[in-house]
Amino acid sequence: MRRASLALAALTAALLAGPAAARDTVLHIPLADVLDMPEAKGKLDPAFKFFLAGQATPKVLKRYSSDVSNPKTNGFGKDDSFGCKWAALSALINLQDSAKRQGGNTVVDIVSYYKRVEYKSSTDFECHAGAFVIGVALKGVAAKVE
Repeated sequence: MRRASLALAALTAALLAGPAAARDTVLHIPLADVLDMPEAKGKLDPAFKFFLAGQATPKVLKRYSSDVSNPKTNGFGKDDSFGCKWAALSALINLQDSAKRQGGNTVVDIVSYYKRVEYKSSTDFECHAGAFVIGVALKGVAAKVE
């Protein structure tokens, strides 16, 4: 009887400790790596442009509203870098579609916005890779540029 109680206590402790040890690897990846993917060339409008916060942009003629895209991808058995790029591509597609609906031809001031925490870089975006889920959150402003 005492052994069963000890085993149950050990199992309970292991289950409760499991979520606390969940993996959350933070990666910073160049946005250019996503834009150079063959999949990006087939899914993004080649006339449409993306500019991270801090990057020089063409003259902005009109700014529309900002938007956030927060896609996730299955990380099981995937390389973190590939999963991050895949999720970022989904975010860019969503931002592009939203900007086009507003009349824009670009998205400017793009920042990472994972769990509503901004990460600004003029070259990279932030990605969070877990054991089973990889996520990217991008926030940007739809705009019309020359």
